[in-house]
Amino acid sequence: MERLKELMDEQKGRHEGGNKWVGTGGTSPFGHGGYNPEGIRIGGESSGNRTAVKVWDERAYADYNDQVEIGTRNIKVALRRLRRFAREGAAKELDLNDTIRSTAANAGWLDLKMFPERHNNVKVLMLLDVGGSMDDHIKRVEELFSAAKAEFKHLEFYYFHNCVHDYLWKNNRRRHTERTPTFDVLHKFTPDYKLIFVGDTTMSPYEVLQPGDSVEYNDAEAGAVWLRRFADQFPHHAWLNPEPERLWEYQSR
Repeated sequence: MERLKELMDEQKGRHEGGNKWVGTGGTSPFGHGGYNPEGIRIGGESSGNRTAVKVWDERAYADYNDQVEIGTRNIKVALRRLRRFAREGAAKELDLNDTIRSTAANAGWLDLKMFPERHNNVKVLMLLDVGGSMDDHIKRVEELFSAAKAEFKHLEFYYFHNCVHDYLWKNNRRRHTERTPTFDVLHKFTPDYKLIFVGDTTMSPYEVLQPGDSVEYNDAEAGAVWLRRFADQFPHHAWLNPEPERLWEYQSR
């Protein structure tokens, strides 16, 4: 960051190619459209290498659609294995067996018996990686998101990018103005929630290991600190990666 500031002070015009100045193409660690194993992308689209340590640009993400009709039933069938049913709340459903038994015991006078509706009381907190390399998996994640909303009555979700840091959000169009502090999420939901991360873990290792190395801003603590807090708060947790396992060694840099 100090070197970038020096170059911005020195540079007087547009530059293309080369390995020093802020510009397009070339191998400079500052700019876009070129190649460098770990630089700062400034404006413009990624050239496809996905090696930027930081991105200096106002990036726009889109919410995942939770109304997608599942093309295959695999996800819903799998999620049904996690259900745990219970009868809670107001008595709204007719208990036929108990009604017959009570009516017979009441000399034939009708004695209606009701019980609460049967609901899946498993509570799920889903944290969804969005934007960047996750754009390759939008359809698959939307299918999972839609299936989860259909199967779980108690489902809460938030978005993050690459790795969780000090804030999360629920609407990508307003992610800069409507943020939720991550500590609030940790304090709001009880340990009986099942925590599910969804993301491809395609990020710089600095973002997990170093403070200040979120790809978009300077965060005060490393991503690993926040991941540990979530793991401690929610004993039942999992990370779902849409990439095949054989690629994890290469894409999770």
